[in-house]
Amino acid sequence: MPDWNSVEELTLDGAIFLKVMHALAGLYFWEVVTSLDYDWSFLTGKRRFHYPAVFYFLNRYCLLFTMIGILIALDTTVEINCQSLYTFNQIMGQAASGLASINLSIRTIALWSHDKRIIVPLVIIILGHWSLILQGVLLTAIWVPGQGCVVSGTNNTILAATFIYSMAFDLVVLLLSMYKLVLGVRGGRSQLMSLLFKDGLVYFFIAFFSNLLAVVFILLNLNAIMSVIFNVPAAIFSTIVACRAVRRLTNFANKGPEVFVSTGNSFRAAPMGTTPTVPVGSRGTMKSNKGEGVHVQMQTFTMADDHLSEYDAGQKTQIPDLETGDVEISREFKRPPY
Repeated sequence: MPDWNSVEELTLDGAIFLKVMHALAGLYFWEVVTSLDYDWSFLTGKRRFHYPAVFYFLNRYCLLFTMIGILIALDTTVEINCQSLYTFNQIMGQAASGLASINLSIRTIALWSHDKRIIVPLVIIILGHWSLILQGVLLTAIWVPGQGCVVSGTNNTILAATFIYSMAFDLVVLLLSMYKLVLGVRGGRSQLMSLLFKDGLVYFFIAFFSNLLAVVFILLNLNAIMSVIFNVPAAIFSTIVACRAVRRLTNFANKGPEVFVSTGNSFRAAPMGTTPTVPVGSRGTMKSNKGEGVHVQMQTFTMADDHLSEYDAGQKTQIPDLETGDVEISREFKRPPY
């Protein structure tokens, strides 16, 4: 068992920390560059700017500035104020984790049609999360000649509480979304619902296990460096999957409308450009006229991509606007006369 606080071990851990941070910075810079077309579409007016985009941009660029600050702290050869720089990095990095959870919370609120029974608890949870994020200085860093900025101490109690809170928060958001997508909608599942379901699961597992790894090393408290080495990966992976979920939803809206086909007791989604089919044994509306044979009528509804709704037998389930998070409740579709 090594002496985690020996000079040799701290030097080794510092070298590992340096390489891990550079690798993660490269990963995140690649993620930002490859998705700049989405950001640029807002600046050029190709996409309408709505309030959910504010949290998306804050999430992405808070973490971007954090990674730049970390690289400065690790690579500078000129003496700087390490404590101020690490305080900035800590607050911005923790804010990125909090904003990632907010991005998924907004989608969950929209799925529940802005139900106050969902909004109020989630807002309270978000405020509790940010009360931990903004606790203040949790890291102590000093300048060491020949080494640069070195982390010399951490407040492990608050750090662990913040990551555990994030894990619980993500679990609540996942359960609310899954309940609405699985139990709250009857009939066939549309492509949009399948996308929301899969993205929710992927986000939860990636964010949960990255936060869990950070919590384990914080609680082990091996030394100051090992206690924070997995904090940055947790923030990066949470931000990447949350922002990708936002972009995938918006891009889904641009693929075009869906056709919902009546098959008796329910409506089934079919993408535009394909031929809807009625399963064998399903009931349709049939009319028989002399000299005209038997005619089968099939009711179809074309849903615009900015406000999607899904229907079952006599009941309408609202699907949120993919960009604004608003729900269209006044839209009606009339059946053709028989």
